[in-house]
Amino acid sequence: MTSKEFLQGLPSKLNADVIANLSTTFHFDFSEDNGGQVSVSLADGQVKVDEGFVGTPSCTIKCTDENFKKILKKELNPMMAILSGKLKISNQGEMLKFAKVLGWM
Repeated sequence: MTSKEFLQGLPSKLNADVIANLSTTFHFDFSEDNGGQVSVSLADGQVKVDEGFVGTPSCTIKCTDENFKKILKKELNPMMAILSGKLKISNQGEMLKFAKVLGWM
């Protein structure tokens, strides 16, 4: 599964009650093979995933597809990825909300 495929599957994975009070947009920019750009918007208890950058992001996440998959599999610690430059996040506070929704925290 690619990082984009993981994100495209979010609408069926997230509980509407958990995201009911969230309103935010994330832009994911994956480099290398299987890369590309994906927007994830949370609003009114709904998750919308789009190819490319759509809307104004509250947070932009940049990394390789491979490193994102390692983070998902818990093979790469997100904090170590940030410190080593393998993961770049424009708004870490906003990303924490996303991590909590996904059950990463």
